[in-house]
Amino acid sequence: MKIIVTGSKGQLGTDVVSELIKNGIEPVGADLPELDITDSEAVESFISQCGADAVIHCAAFTNVDIAETEKETCRRVNAEGTLNIARSCAAHDIKMLYISTDYVFSGEGNTSFETDSETMPCNYYGESKLAGEKAVAENCKKHFIVRISWVFGENGKNFVKTMLRLSKEREEITVVNDQIGSPTYTKDLSKLICNMIVTDKYGVYHATNEGFCSWAEFAAKIMELSGAKTKIIPVTSSEYKSVAKRPANSRLSKVSLDNNGFERLPHWRDALARYLENI
Repeated sequence: MKIIVTGSKGQLGTDVVSELIKNGIEPVGADLPELDITDSEAVESFISQCGADAVIHCAAFTNVDIAETEKETCRRVNAEGTLNIARSCAAHDIKMLYISTDYVFSGEGNTSFETDSETMPCNYYGESKLAGEKAVAENCKKHFIVRISWVFGENGKNFVKTMLRLSKEREEITVVNDQIGSPTYTKDLSKLICNMIVTDKYGVYHATNEGFCSWAEFAAKIMELSGAKTKIIPVTSSEYKSVAKRPANSRLSKVSLDNNGFERLPHWRDALARYLENI
């Protein structure tokens, strides 16, 4: 079996490639400069010549704040680029797994969003990813849409690495305490993705590590497990200004995994401990 992985040099894509190899599946990395997903002809040529059985689409414009000012670039990558891949997958009758986000929801309330909950993005990044979801659903029958949140991995930048770096520079760090979600380790997530892509259990899924916390609670656990003495000072979102609005509620229900026989990911605290050991 051969599977194309877009964004193969990124935080999640790197682990997906490694996991495919472990599973005896041939990965084909597709990242810049090998492939520009916004070029429809390049996408069609790449997929048709590759002869792959599926595409795991990890590539995305992910800078939430910059998305507010560079909307055209964000849209071209997250919406049009995804549409190009979906159409080509459909043309060659191969599977497509699209990595989406909790940002497609409003971020309001205090209960977990189900896969069929109303989508209502609170910022442009979320809008662009939702447009990508619609492009996949409307153009490629053999599709998986996997919504994730608060991702951290060994490759690339993430919240954990930022906290570790700041812990060496500061005695105190202010972190928001009114945004709730599930930190998700890319190694755990990649295992689920690679198990899913070999099935025909198509549909929409939520995939995060188990358990919920605030960013401040997450930061405090990072300090505790790493042995850092830096104090975490909880603040509200209104006190911590950012260009793009962030969802206060990023809780995602994993019932879709249960219903289709997929194993849930370990608790985020367990994942964080393993991550810190690995780095």
